[in-house]
Amino acid sequence: MKVLLIEPPKDIWFIMGEYLPPPYGIIQLGTYLEREIPSVEVKVLDCNASKTDWDELGKKIENYHPDVVGCSSLSTCNTYLVARTLQLARKVQPDALTVTGGQHFTFTDIESLQAYPEIDVIVRGEGEVTFTELVKARMNNSSLNEIAGITFQGEEGIHRNPDRPLIQDLNTLPYPGYHLVKDLVHKYHFEAMGGRGNNYALVEGGRGCPHQCTFCTQWRHWCGKWRVKTPERIADEMEFIYNEFGSRFIWLTDDNFGPGDRAQRLSEELLKRDIGDDLMWFVQMRCDDVVNIKDSLPLMRKSGLQWVMMGVESPNPDTLELYNKGIEANMALEAVKLLKENDIFTHAMFIIGDRKDTHESIAELRKFVNLMDPDFVIYTVLTPFPGIEFYDEAKEKGWIEDHNLANYDMAHAVMGTETLSRKELQEELYKCYNSFYGSWGRKIRGILSSNVLKRRLNIHMAGRNILYELKNLARII
Repeated sequence: MKVLLIEPPKDIWFIMGEYLPPPYGIIQLGTYLEREIPSVEVKVLDCNASKTDWDELGKKIENYHPDVVGCSSLSTCNTYLVARTLQLARKVQPDALTVTGGQHFTFTDIESLQAYPEIDVIVRGEGEVTFTELVKARMNNSSLNEIAGITFQGEEGIHRNPDRPLIQDLNTLPYPGYHLVKDLVHKYHFEAMGGRGNNYALVEGGRGCPHQCTFCTQWRHWCGKWRVKTPERIADEMEFIYNEFGSRFIWLTDDNFGPGDRAQRLSEELLKRDIGDDLMWFVQMRCDDVVNIKDSLPLMRKSGLQWVMMGVESPNPDTLELYNKGIEANMALEAVKLLKENDIFTHAMFIIGDRKDTHESIAELRKFVNLMDPDFVIYTVLTPFPGIEFYDEAKEKGWIEDHNLANYDMAHAVMGTETLSRKELQEELYKCYNSFYGSWGRKIRGILSSNVLKRRLNIHMAGRNILYELKNLARII
């Protein structure tokens, strides 16, 4: 039995600068499958790292002769790439079982199978156990009717089996399968932040989030549950990847690092390990959690924490309430101040485009961001992803104007607000970025900064034309 897991050719999100992440989802899936069914031959094909184009991809699928082809699907904007990949697999390997999963397909399983008959099976939600059972069924030529967590094309139409319970203990999962891409590990990088020559890796410390922000699909995908690995296990994985694969720049991919003593305990564990002082790791945290663990920040920085991403979203209390954020704007200001005091690179994320947004409210947001003065800012446009409450409302009321799923990347405005057209909202996104990154004073301060990530980022941004690309988006609407 041969299983081919594919990361399809795709463009990397230009706003984050020059980077190439490893295909974490499929290497995790692959290593779990190897452990559970040792007789299965698993191959991972990362088209981006291996520079495999569509013509070559078809040849590689045909030459490998897989029994099962699985395609990575991280987000809604990749939908057409997944369909194209599995359509190609169907053409060159007609007898192979074609499979995908991920958030978008989990929330649109039936309509996706109707739209893309080249997809045989959609794995809904958490994939490891379900995909393994699917491969076993394929090996035994048995029915798919009893496999929880799948929706599939049956002889009499589309079948949707019951949901699968979540894995209770994430510590029982194997280490991520970087051995499946061992010849490509040196190509994974985050040059804008980590610099050249620092291999970039991902480690998963938890799944889900204890909060329920209305614009987010993550907590729904993980059934509203927050499950975490122990700090000891996370440190084990980071140490293993550091020593075995030479990864020096590591993203702890948790949707939210979370409250409590995790930060303190993980930092203590890392400092005990056989890890050099060149380790750089980063996380996503809530502003209130940063404030609440302020006493642990010096130890986190000592253990290698270099970068914290925070979803601030908006300074407007009504908007924060609409998003169910459960924070106040002053918490964000305090969090940025604390991180800077500890020489930790501060990354703040904001959303424009809620139904009440106007030219004036977005201008106030820009003022707030300039007052906050984080090291790095990402603005996104509120996007009605399938799986969030807002999607159903937007669809029902006809607010969505752009139905091209490739544009559901949070950089394209796919709908307007009550007072702003889609084009005007796209122009506002450009104004937000230009307000922050167009400042020569900020550029010069960044290039001369003592913080290594801030210095690298500003030098890198100076050589790119991101503002032009953003401005061009407004022109084409």
